[in-house]
Amino acid sequence: MTWSEMWALLEPECWNTLYMVGWSTLIAIVGGLPLGILLVLTDRGGLLQNVVANRVIGQIVNIARSMPFIILMVALMTFTRWVTGTTIGRDAAIVPLAVGAIPFFARLVETAVREVDGGLVEAVQSMGGNTWTIVRKVLVPEALPSLIASATTTVVALIGYSAMAGTVGAGGLGDLAIRYGYQRFESELMWVIVAILAVVISLIQFAGDYAARSLHGRGGRSGSAPKLRLLKAKEPATADVGKVA
Repeated sequence: MTWSEMWALLEPECWNTLYMVGWSTLIAIVGGLPLGILLVLTDRGGLLQNVVANRVIGQIVNIARSMPFIILMVALMTFTRWVTGTTIGRDAAIVPLAVGAIPFFARLVETAVREVDGGLVEAVQSMGGNTWTIVRKVLVPEALPSLIASATTTVVALIGYSAMAGTVGAGGLGDLAIRYGYQRFESELMWVIVAILAVVISLIQFAGDYAARSLHGRGGRSGSAPKLRLLKAKEPATADVGKVA
């Protein structure tokens, strides 16, 4: 197989992989971010403590995470057909990819948010901040470097899942490697695909790590801590002045 023939096969499948992974990542972030935060808020000692709700949500997340992707893809065929109108193609593959990635990302979000300093939450509470304000002004901004790292991990995992999505006719580099590299013994094409995936994953990982380090360097997890603690420390003093007056 010549290089021009290889490129003619590779180009559309590269776009198919990026299409599936891109949309799946977006849906996973939109669905997994609030779910992960909710797991923290409803836990014991959380701002919205509800042990029953926390256990129910946690069990659903655990079950979804424990299911192998190939089985999840088959189990969701009816739902996939209802959403996309078909069970074949790259649009159909996005549904199981996203559903599988949401609980995965939610657990990563939960871990990142739990690492936020509890003193910051107490400081905002002492200044009259409600739950939404704490989530928006403290939990998400302070955990943002870790959240970006979690999103990067999710993207890399989805690239691996997209290879299995080829079983429903979704295409992509993984499907191309199986059909040509394995079934037709085109070893050169197989190694080219491996090299492309290695480069893509390395670039994604580098970009994610760079963004996380940049945010951490600009303030990161503790950047707003001194300011909040200073405001909290000033409150008693202000109250005392008022009493003296």
